[in-house]
Amino acid sequence: MSEASAILALAHRDFIKLLRDRQRMVADFAFPLIFIGILGTSLQAGFGERAGGLNLLDYVFTGVLAQTVWQSSALGLISLLADREQDFSQEIFVSPISRYSIVLGKILGESLVALPQALGIIAFGFILQIHMGPDQLARMALAMLVIALFGGAFGVIVLANLSSQRAANQIFPFVMLPQFFLAGIFNPIQHLPWFLDILTKIAPMRYAVDLMRDIYYGSGSGVPIFDLPTNLAIIGAEFAVFMVLGTAGFVRAERNR
Repeated sequence: MSEASAILALAHRDFIKLLRDRQRMVADFAFPLIFIGILGTSLQAGFGERAGGLNLLDYVFTGVLAQTVWQSSALGLISLLADREQDFSQEIFVSPISRYSIVLGKILGESLVALPQALGIIAFGFILQIHMGPDQLARMALAMLVIALFGGAFGVIVLANLSSQRAANQIFPFVMLPQFFLAGIFNPIQHLPWFLDILTKIAPMRYAVDLMRDIYYGSGSGVPIFDLPTNLAIIGAEFAVFMVLGTAGFVRAERNR
């Protein structure tokens, strides 16, 4: 019970911090809506007839939804570095709970932060008349939870190798921006040159986006690259690797302070 209580307490703390930060809430909602409303609509208007029957607005919507949840959870782990600089992490690391519980609590908290953003994007999708049935929404909700946890684990392994919040703010854009294009958020990536194809397979965000399209379109539609079991297996394996290596690296950094 102490481990579960610690995880929930840390998650609750991060969620309350979001509710008190209105500027972050506005920014978190604004950028995804701009991507979908402007870029998605313009792509559909300009290239819709040449997309082979694929609605590009739906395509961008599913990509941005997955990207927002994954990136928000990953970027939120910067708060671990803020806690370190404010010595809050020292206080929680001396408590008699598992280091994995501490990191999992942070990931769960950032997942709770990411999910309200997803609700705003889905509401905007209804305004744009993107079709989403009740069963489809239920499956998308489960996929978003998986994607949020996956993004948080990726954030841990990146942040474990950074020394300060300032370094994280400088490095994270270089880690995230290439994945916008390698993950296929706005563009299909089935027929890329061989060297870009290798890079797309390395980009973790790709599997989050593909998972969401598996749920939305169906594995047999030809839109997702991998089927649902394959994406879930890859995400599960990478999640385990990121958690083990990232937590070990972060704990080592705390001990060496």
